[in-house]
Amino acid sequence: MSWLLEKFKTFGNKTAIIWNNKEYSYKNLYDKIQEFETLLEKDIKKGEVIAILGDYSFENIALFFYLYKNKNIIVPIISDKESEIKEKLKESYSDKALKINNGNIKIDTFPQTEKHNLIENLRQSQNAGLILFSSGSTGKPKAMLHNLDKMVDIYKNRKEKNINSLVFLTFDHIGGIDTLLRLLSIGGTITIPDDRTPETVSKYIEKYKVEVLPTTPTFLNLLLISGVYHKYDLSSLKIIAYGAEPMPENLLKKLKEIFPNVEFQQKFGTSETNAIKVKNKKDNELFLKIEDENIQYKIVDGELWIKSKTQVLGYLNAPMDSFTKDGWFKTGDLVEKTKDGYIRIIGRKKEVINVGGEKVLPSEVEAVILELPSVLDCMVYGEENPITGQMVVADVIINDDIDQKEAKKLIRKHCREKLDNYKVPTKINFVDKVNFGDRFKKIRRK
Repeated sequence: MSWLLEKFKTFGNKTAIIWNNKEYSYKNLYDKIQEFETLLEKDIKKGEVIAILGDYSFENIALFFYLYKNKNIIVPIISDKESEIKEKLKESYSDKALKINNGNIKIDTFPQTEKHNLIENLRQSQNAGLILFSSGSTGKPKAMLHNLDKMVDIYKNRKEKNINSLVFLTFDHIGGIDTLLRLLSIGGTITIPDDRTPETVSKYIEKYKVEVLPTTPTFLNLLLISGVYHKYDLSSLKIIAYGAEPMPENLLKKLKEIFPNVEFQQKFGTSETNAIKVKNKKDNELFLKIEDENIQYKIVDGELWIKSKTQVLGYLNAPMDSFTKDGWFKTGDLVEKTKDGYIRIIGRKKEVINVGGEKVLPSEVEAVILELPSVLDCMVYGEENPITGQMVVADVIINDDIDQKEAKKLIRKHCREKLDNYKVPTKINFVDKVNFGDRFKKIRRK
């Protein structure tokens, strides 16, 4: 049996999962895994590609670990769109899809098709697998195949801890899988909110004394704008971990003022390489140092390249253009590096705006705009321009105490004082909310 499932037995009556306003122990989780093994033994063959339809729940988590134990290749799919589900089932070469509703499992079986050679190779190794899809914010979602056994083994030999973490990033996200494996491998508790609104997340933190909130800068800014942190007691929070996109310096400063007793930790990882152990710089959490025995990294023309022992086996529906022949993954993250080895993520290569040959990083312009007290949030992106190729555009949310005409003048004046002329937004749109996806990460329009 897997070392991880053995740990579940050892942790016994400790609370493993809080879901749907109910607490489930590690014994409950282990027993449910065994129940699924008995129930599905005849229906699920080892090595099959099995999709789990739905987000986190006690049953879906138990199902995940049963399939891991059974050496299946797991495809978590979260969507309400039938067309998207069908596409992902096809792109992942799924043999079956499982959906739990009111405790009952519905099994859909798909016609046998020739499998991708990467899937066949993983099957022959008799290891479990995991297929995750990229967010697809800049194109068609990529289906990424991981060796799940290798991924799980990263969490082996970690010390037992009593810690309660909200699971914020979704079941189909590498960050969400990391939270799940990391917490359950140490005997911690994961708290699953009903939804990911600031109101619900804050309510769950108060009710269940959540100590760790792993999330994104976009969500943290929504939390501030909503003001619900005044309504709930969030004093149980010890750590707010953030990642998935650059953190604006001004936003981090505001958060520290509101949560003075919370430790802020920047996290880093990619869907291709898994979560990566990093050390934050004490005097500036926007800088981090990669300290992971499974990782090598280098910076090529300002872009971070990574080689990981647990990196993706390959894409099932896309060419491996992001990888070099000798195995380096070109992350697309642009970074700056300090003399003492710390790096700061300053943007995405695909999001750079080209204004007449001059390069503009959206995060740099956003940081300047967010310095203004009247600005609640903003998002900068490029639009086509017949003269310069592209121009800088800013979507901005402002306070009610300033009119748009005055705000536009103020923003342009402030940007001209702080930025080169070609970086100053040519167009400013006032919006009610900035554009972000299901994973609470800004989606910059082109």
